[in-house]
Amino acid sequence: MADSTSSSARISSDPPGSWPRIRQLARRAFAPIERFLAIEASSSVLLLCAAAVALIWANSPWRKTYAALWKAPLGFRLGRFSFEHDLHFWINDVAMTVFFFVIGLEIRRELERGELSTLRRAALPLAAALGGMLVPGCIFLLLNWGRPSVSGWGIPMATDVAFAVGILALLGRRVPPALRILLLALAVIDDVGAIVIIALFYSSGVSAGGFLILSVGLTVILLLQLLGVRTPWAYVPPAVVVWAGTYSAGIHSTLAGVALGLLTPARAWFGPRGFAETVDASVAVLRMHSGQDEREVVLHLKEVERARREAVSPLERLEHALHPWVAFGAMPLFALANSGVSVGQVSFDREPLRVFLGVTLGLVVGKPLGVLCCSWLARRARLASLPAGVTGSQAAIVGTVAGIGFTMSMFIAELACPAGATLETAKLGVLVGSAVAALVSYVWGRVVFARRGTRSPRASDSEPRASTSA
Repeated sequence: MADSTSSSARISSDPPGSWPRIRQLARRAFAPIERFLAIEASSSVLLLCAAAVALIWANSPWRKTYAALWKAPLGFRLGRFSFEHDLHFWINDVAMTVFFFVIGLEIRRELERGELSTLRRAALPLAAALGGMLVPGCIFLLLNWGRPSVSGWGIPMATDVAFAVGILALLGRRVPPALRILLLALAVIDDVGAIVIIALFYSSGVSAGGFLILSVGLTVILLLQLLGVRTPWAYVPPAVVVWAGTYSAGIHSTLAGVALGLLTPARAWFGPRGFAETVDASVAVLRMHSGQDEREVVLHLKEVERARREAVSPLERLEHALHPWVAFGAMPLFALANSGVSVGQVSFDREPLRVFLGVTLGLVVGKPLGVLCCSWLARRARLASLPAGVTGSQAAIVGTVAGIGFTMSMFIAELACPAGATLETAKLGVLVGSAVAALVSYVWGRVVFARRGTRSPRASDSEPRASTSA
């Protein structure tokens, strides 16, 4: 033990060749950024800032540069083959594919061992999510029936989980963990519904050739899994083929991300116990032969690295790695590119007004009404029950916060509405409806949790861990 202690004491905290003073200054400089990224509500704050910048920029004297930026061509050429689109396409159809991939990972995990793993556990969020999609859609349909704008019925049906979780985080430690898990389960089912709606109603004409390309990519992925290939990089080429297949088939290409997420293995190979046993065995060998060749050390380290990588499932590993890129990259970039509503193009005349009212009322009124009514019916029918430690007034917060439909609603608006006054007015409806829903949720949450006092919820009140949603 003494030898081990003296040996570890000789190891410097700074790697060879580094400048300790510079490393110390760098740690101090990046510490505030690291603390910001560790805060749960940081993603929603960054989204809000990106949306605000887009709104100001699109209505400033430099508004032409805002429009020109997203129309800038970007692509590549390989021999006679070229693939070129504007920057807006690369954000909405390529970067957002990663966002949908993370959604697919979350759905896969919840189906494997989360809140959707059994019908009993899924009953309440399933009923709440169905109500939260149907009622807003019906409100929009009632206001726009018989008009071309009726195609936007899917806009108010979505929930932005980043903003929703951010509101709960702002309410502090008084929020029961089970309430957060209920919201996340509802949001996952909501995402499934939005994905189905995009696939069925907002995809262009279907091409058989594209489906053939898609099938080839999926077949290669399944074959690699049968061969036991666990390296994520090996799946990148067939994943690109799957994306190209959906793009060629006329299905919205972001759905490729969902399909790839659902195909990701959800079970660990070594697991924590296998990792510990492998590390113990390798460390024992290295201690017995401390003077051995470094090439032999590398072999042991490779085995330890494989055990470390496979201590958790590929699903957990990918979700953990991609979550910061989605939360602090793809989603704010999407908000910056799509939230620039030009006030000069917004119209409240006839059809655009009906779109605005359909979206706003769908989010502010339809969402909580649908969530609360359908969850109440499920409980009355004894199909579901509230989680332990959650009251009815607290569950109402889930209904109001589900009305924040920012990212996915904006995405569907881009697909459903033609460019011009209708699209700009629909976007404004999403912004206004989401802002009102967020404000109502925060105020109602403060009122509800003020009744409970300031104590933190007991650990016994909590459910299994919540998902790390994008």
